[in-house]
Amino acid sequence: MNRLGVNLAGLNLSNPTMLASGILGYSVETLESIVEGGAGAVVTKSIGLEPRDGYANPTVVQVSCGLINAIGLPNPGIEEFTSEIRAAKTALNVPLIVSVYGFSEEEYATVSKKAADAGADAVELNVSCPHVKETGSEIGQSLEILSKVVRKVKEVMEKPVFVKLSHNVTNLTDIAEVAAKSGADALTVINTVKAMAIDAETAMPILSNKRGGLSGPAIKPIAIRSVYDIYERVKTPIIGCGGIANWRDAVEFLLAGASAIQIGTAIALRGPNVFSAITRGMETYLKRKGVKSVKEIVGLSHRR
Repeated sequence: MNRLGVNLAGLNLSNPTMLASGILGYSVETLESIVEGGAGAVVTKSIGLEPRDGYANPTVVQVSCGLINAIGLPNPGIEEFTSEIRAAKTALNVPLIVSVYGFSEEEYATVSKKAADAGADAVELNVSCPHVKETGSEIGQSLEILSKVVRKVKEVMEKPVFVKLSHNVTNLTDIAEVAAKSGADALTVINTVKAMAIDAETAMPILSNKRGGLSGPAIKPIAIRSVYDIYERVKTPIIGCGGIANWRDAVEFLLAGASAIQIGTAIALRGPNVFSAITRGMETYLKRKGVKSVKEIVGLSHRR
């Protein structure tokens, strides 16, 4: 009996853990190492219509409570990346989700369709990157634009569409509700939180872009609250993301209402085997509680 198996918007995962879109996720070799580490699904780094260099180094700084990054969405462009998608589909035995960004609803739709046609099992719309102008969070902050983007993507493809949301907004639950009503098949909650770091000796911001996004343990309570609030407003499946480093963190997200969880920063700190460590801990927890399926604890904190 597989207690950890989940069906997420039509995708079958052997366990609820997923690689979060972020620093990793361009090469097939990297994705393979994540799957070997125990991930139930993988999400690539964000891909756009055209190639993009991203920001100059330094792009990542470690702080006491996590990582701050401002990478700038570097990517080879969707035309080049389709070969990696095809290769990944051959090499991997878990669902492959391609993260997509754009500067207009048409760009989101074009990139999403090309990714799906190349073999992606789903796309995740990055409408929440906190450090790139005119895309990411600027789109995710506008109810009207977000709705148009989701609807346009849903028009051009039949595969599941996930929407990655940001906490850097006035009312996240309203935005989640609009994304759900516009056709999102799942909501990824949350992306990084606006942050920066300054070097005391040079008096200069450390990141080349000055401002970035914080990930890691510090944002977990914020992400838990976001998942909990959104679960009360929408029926769309939620993928919890933010500061998950062990099985207890993962269980908290599930209890708050997440159907699956994504892991990013913990990989940099503990390596890809963090996935199997978390799933083993979750399995032990479910056995101890006498629970036959992980689905039984999704949103359980709302029923207590």
